[in-house]
Amino acid sequence: MNSEVILRDVNKDDLPIFFEQQMDKTSNYMAAFTAKDPTDKIAFMSHWQKILDDDRIIKKTVLFNDQVAGHVSSFEQFGEPEVSYWIGREYWGKGVATSSLSQLLLDFVNIRPLYARAVKDNTASIRVLEKCGFKICGEDKGFSNARAEEVEEYVLKLSSKAE
Repeated sequence: MNSEVILRDVNKDDLPIFFEQQMDKTSNYMAAFTAKDPTDKIAFMSHWQKILDDDRIIKKTVLFNDQVAGHVSSFEQFGEPEVSYWIGREYWGKGVATSSLSQLLLDFVNIRPLYARAVKDNTASIRVLEKCGFKICGEDKGFSNARAEEVEEYVLKLSSKAE
């Protein structure tokens, strides 16, 4: 059995797995900024079709033990290059998020500075980002669909080696 984390291109067969993973209530709460209705499969598939059709977005499926464990991506948000990831809850605590983000940064995304965001109480995600070299550089707040309230988040930045 292969216990390493591997990134590959996202394909349509991954989407039903991503859909099931993002319906998890605990995962939604921790991510905070989620779909208005995580159970709306039509909206989910439409959103992912736009992602798949956009060549500017780097999107990779995360495999762990040859199973789809989630996805990692880089895209532009608020005029800045940003990374994001979603790891199925059954894979939490196994180093999958850190390994997949590290691989994305090493093999697919060379733009710096690069940004990420995490709700302030998502200490696990903040730790993953810090392990990958991101540093907290600011704060923001926004409405969380998953929590039905405004939440505070950290903005993190990965600078170039020269900075």
